[in-house]
Amino acid sequence: MTDISTAKTKEKAVLVGIIHADQDNALVAEYLDELAFLVETAGADPVKTFTQKIDAPNPKTFVGSGKLEEISRFLKVHDIKLVVFDDELSPSQLRNIERELQVRILDRTNLILDIFAGRAKTAHAKTQVELAQYQYLLPRLTRMWTHLERQRGGIGMRGPGETEIETDRRIIRDKIAKLKDQLAKIDKQMATQRKNRGKMIRVSLVGYTNVGKSTIMNLLSKSSVFAENKLFATLDTTVRKVVIGNLPFLLSDTVGFIRKLPHSLVESFKSTLDEVRESDILLHVVDISHSGFEEQIDIVNQTLQEIGAANKPVYMVFNKIDAYKFAQKDADDLTPRTKENRTLEELKKSWMAKTELPCIFISALQKRNVDAFKKLIYDHVREIHVTRYPYDNFLYEDVY
Repeated sequence: MTDISTAKTKEKAVLVGIIHADQDNALVAEYLDELAFLVETAGADPVKTFTQKIDAPNPKTFVGSGKLEEISRFLKVHDIKLVVFDDELSPSQLRNIERELQVRILDRTNLILDIFAGRAKTAHAKTQVELAQYQYLLPRLTRMWTHLERQRGGIGMRGPGETEIETDRRIIRDKIAKLKDQLAKIDKQMATQRKNRGKMIRVSLVGYTNVGKSTIMNLLSKSSVFAENKLFATLDTTVRKVVIGNLPFLLSDTVGFIRKLPHSLVESFKSTLDEVRESDILLHVVDISHSGFEEQIDIVNQTLQEIGAANKPVYMVFNKIDAYKFAQKDADDLTPRTKENRTLEELKKSWMAKTELPCIFISALQKRNVDAFKKLIYDHVREIHVTRYPYDNFLYEDVY
């Protein structure tokens, strides 16, 4: 039996967000719930959330001086040493806030980079994350100096630059240049690998983080890809050969997208995202049980636009129907249905009506509606194959 007294105590964290004029409290609460999930994924315990209604972030301290004093009092009373902001802070904001609060300050970008650093397993992923970390670190060397000098641990402290010499700007720039060269070589290797896969149709799973892409990959490929209920469970692209009916194709599971995904990560993960760009079909996986799934769809579409993959054939896969819940209306309630109280059937009809894209509703975990899902994939993969390789048509008669 494990001695509870010797178990490592989680670091406590305070979360901070602002409410803009075009946002409501519910939306910001949803954003901060996601930030809390990120903090938990990184290994800390979010214990308190502070928000402030403000037209624009304070250029010096992000939030107003009164709110900063309120946060400071809470930190001292509860002996908390970590504060996480739900936006990317400028180097001067980081310095000023840290000077006022006298604790470690992380912004959303640094937190995501830290999670990526902990999740990177292969040399490829580690190189990509390290490059993004150095690019984030370079303009913040002055603020980071005390942390690097003390060589403290904790969330946000993983990664490059833990000795005095590595804080020198010239050496950091040299590191960045070297990492870019390494990634350029990896890009060529990855491109060669993709070229050597032959003429099979390529299908990629894309979507917001933690929507069940890896579970779907395991379901279709009958393989064992790591999947768990945490953000960014998958960093490296996994490619498997899948056969549905008598038709083989390649299926890729890619890194999940997220709101405010750091631009440096998008750039450094270029070779990973090339798998998406070069796919024939994208399966856009959506967690229909998530209250903000419609915004997540928009974020994924925006990210696909940014990486140059917006013109690919896309099929919507609404996953986790087993977890979908709705608030039942009373029989005499005449108020119209909203997204908060629609039944699953009503939701299906509304999305099938509003989108021009083929869509399907499944539960990968409980294997519900899987046969229809497989047939959807089969039909569209076969359609591409028949057009591209007409002399192979006799091999792939419609037997599914």
